Amino acid sequence: MTNALTVERAPTATAAPGAAARRGRRTGRPPWEEPPTPVGQAAKGLTLAGMLAVILVPLWIIVVTSLSSPGAVNRAGGLVIWPDGLTFEAYREMLGDSTVRTALLVSLGITLIGTAVSMAVSVLCAYGLSRPRSLGHRFILVLLIITMFVNGGLIPTFLVVTGLGGYDQWWALVLPGAVSVFNILVLRSFYSSTSADLIDAARMDGAGDWRTLWSVVLPTSRAVTAVIALFYAVGYWNSFFNVMLYMPTDSPKWPLQYVLYIYVNRGNGMPGSVNAGFGSTHAQTAPLSLQMAVVVLTLVPLLVVYPFVQKHFRTGVLTGAIKG
Repeated sequence: MTNALTVERAPTATAAPGAAARRGRRTGRPPWEEPPTPVGQAAKGLTLAGMLAVILVPLWIIVVTSLSSPGAVNRAGGLVIWPDGLTFEAYREMLGDSTVRTALLVSLGITLIGTAVSMAVSVLCAYGLSRPRSLGHRFILVLLIITMFVNGGLIPTFLVVTGLGGYDQWWALVLPGAVSVFNILVLRSFYSSTSADLIDAARMDGAGDWRTLWSVVLPTSRAVTAVIALFYAVGYWNSFFNVMLYMPTDSPKWPLQYVLYIYVNRGNGMPGSVNAGFGSTHAQTAPLSLQMAVVVLTLVPLLVVYPFVQKHFRTGVLTGAIKG
């Protein structure tokens, strides 16, 4: 009787792990992971909703305020939360000013050219440092790492740039910050993990370093390249401090972020503005609505570009993580 019971129970005991594995495959979870509890699911949902609110509510307030009439701004006592008397007058007045249009073109130019220069230098430097037989790569790597912790400071940098004739020059907005050692190290880490078999196969086919970089390394590292390019582009788009250092107060080479900085701090017309209407208090436009309209204009390009890079973002930022 005991043997019979044992024989009958054995299939049940052996089938249980298989059933759990099948349930895990159906739910997309590993067999050893416990199913989520209602409390845990609710906590995750509330956390995500809170984070989403922290991001979206300020954006909503900025957009609604930029579209609000002076009466709605006065009734709200400042920033408008609920739409009331929407109008595009702030955007018409802002885009009708030549200073803003010129600043927008300057920001786009600096971002495109600066990102291209920074990526070219960073990719070439990272690829050279990732090759174990490259000349002096260890010494150069140590020098680069030292610059992450020790630098000359603001005044020596200003004296060097101005001594080279960079005052009131376009290149002063790009070259002083063209290279990020951290980004180079990220790229180097990714290039070092490129399959040695692919590189050896390219070498056997007669490819040199340029061909290997262009045809093997870069195509296999699109994720990290896209993320680093996004980092550089955001940095150039948001930069305005170099303008304060290397551009005169009446220069037409202001980027959009510096125009926003000047307007938010002064509130009235900006020096050098061709159109005196920008920043003036009109009956149809509230000064706060104009400020928020400029903020929206600075956010739109990043919101347009980011979805195209987002699919590479997770892979790129996790480069160098420990893999099991």
